Amino acid sequence: MTETKSPARRVGLISLGCAKNLVDAEIMLGSLLRDGVEITNDPSLADAVIVNTCSFIDAAQEESVDAILESSAVREAGNRGQAVIVSGCMPQRFREELPKLLPEVDAFMGIDQVADVGRIVEQAIAARAVKLAAPVPARRAKSVRVKSGLAKLDAGRGAEPAEEGSLRGTAEFGRTRQSVGAPTVDGAPLVDVTVRPNYVPHYDTPRFRLTPRHFAYLKIAEGCNHPCSFCIIPRMRGSHRSRVQSDIVTEAKRLISEGVRELNLISQDSTYYGLDLRPKHSRAISSPEKFTAATKALAVDATTLGTLLRELNALRGDFWIRLLYTHPAHWTDELISTIAECRKVARYVDMPLQHIDDSMLERMRRETDGRYIRELIGRIRKGIPGIALRTTFIVGFPGENEQSFEALLDFIRETHFERLGVFSYSQEEGTIAGKMLRQVTPKVRQQRRDRAMAAQHEVARSVAAGFVGRTIKVLVEGEASAKDLQKANVSSWEHGLIREGDTDMKSLTGRYLVARGEADAPDIDGRVYLRGKLPVGSFAKVKVVGHTDYDLIAEPVG
Repeated sequence: MTETKSPARRVGLISLGCAKNLVDAEIMLGSLLRDGVEITNDPSLADAVIVNTCSFIDAAQEESVDAILESSAVREAGNRGQAVIVSGCMPQRFREELPKLLPEVDAFMGIDQVADVGRIVEQAIAARAVKLAAPVPARRAKSVRVKSGLAKLDAGRGAEPAEEGSLRGTAEFGRTRQSVGAPTVDGAPLVDVTVRPNYVPHYDTPRFRLTPRHFAYLKIAEGCNHPCSFCIIPRMRGSHRSRVQSDIVTEAKRLISEGVRELNLISQDSTYYGLDLRPKHSRAISSPEKFTAATKALAVDATTLGTLLRELNALRGDFWIRLLYTHPAHWTDELISTIAECRKVARYVDMPLQHIDDSMLERMRRETDGRYIRELIGRIRKGIPGIALRTTFIVGFPGENEQSFEALLDFIRETHFERLGVFSYSQEEGTIAGKMLRQVTPKVRQQRRDRAMAAQHEVARSVAAGFVGRTIKVLVEGEASAKDLQKANVSSWEHGLIREGDTDMKSLTGRYLVARGEADAPDIDGRVYLRGKLPVGSFAKVKVVGHTDYDLIAEPVG
């Protein structure tokens, strides 16, 4: 008698939020494939659907709630046995409350559990079966009720002990591991969330990439030690923890062998990379002075971002190394010289500054002041000729008056950032800034964001015009669709509003290839539109012949 083999489980996944979250999603998919699970893009065929959530700001959180409830509605309409699983930052932030707010969900999992997702999928499917068999009618969540509930949850919480002082990183921070679990025998959702995440990926962790073949995100660290008063990330992601350099290099070699032409280095604070690997390290080195002193005291063979960049630069192959998420307080002369000397490191730096006014920087707990920022920008531009600086600013922060905002506008105009995004401040409960007096009204926040983007719009046109006539190296992404040619508004939860309506895009008609130069990170910066035929995923030399408000128009050279 022939034994009938059970069909493989099918799982669908929706990933929201930042590039760090995307890597977590890739690890989940890789782990599922390793376990023999089939991945499907059709929710109606899935035994389970995972929604990988973002909880960075209110708008991102609302998008996550909508995705969860939409997945639940699709399940109810056609596949009631399907399990819905919620992963990512929302369960980390609201691990105790989400099961009450979202009774439709069958399992909640945290960041530490991404490589163990196969087990959670099985338990969630079992929990769903029990729930269907229960005689008690299920209560369905309402979008408005869930969103308002999340907005109020942290209102009664005080700042965590590590947040009361000037630094978040204490000896205990990040060391407490406690998982909150719920049995599934009565149909209650599984909750598997580590209170203080400690997970970092390893080079042999299964991973199924969701990016195009020619570029990848390479996570070099996880977590953050900074005390920024507006940010909830350290509470969700834990303290900073770097991957071992050899581990990152091994993964980079594999990615390059698979055809990757651009390695985008990501973490919460890339410039802190390696400092936590030193013996008996202290996290209380966030200020520029303490950080510089700590780096000077390192052993000759110590791991730093500079040593990592040099080893990656020495790998064989033609590829870019792009540095994202640097913190201004952690730049050193050694890092500047390293970037200048490494040919494969793109002449591009992502460095969120958030403001320039000293009173705002102090209230934000950014550990830098306006003079330091101006001097640092001067050192970077002098030390790395041709560098493109991208940054983000927050407008409408509590206590921001017209004078401090005008100082920011002047700074935007005079500094001429090649790439810039603007956030309208989001009042987050559970943060120090969320409880500050002198909150700015939403209307004024929006007006200031519009004014800041108008100032940057003029800068962007000037920057783009400066490229006309130059020959640059680009990475070809693919053919630009009609939608690509008309898409002008670009924003993200971590890079703010990048651009507004680009009226010159209407003049682009016909067929174009879309590419990126060294000054353009994936999904968040400018584009280079090309007439001609070039292989997708390849580097090419092109001559810039025109520009729109934010993008370049070019022709292949030769």
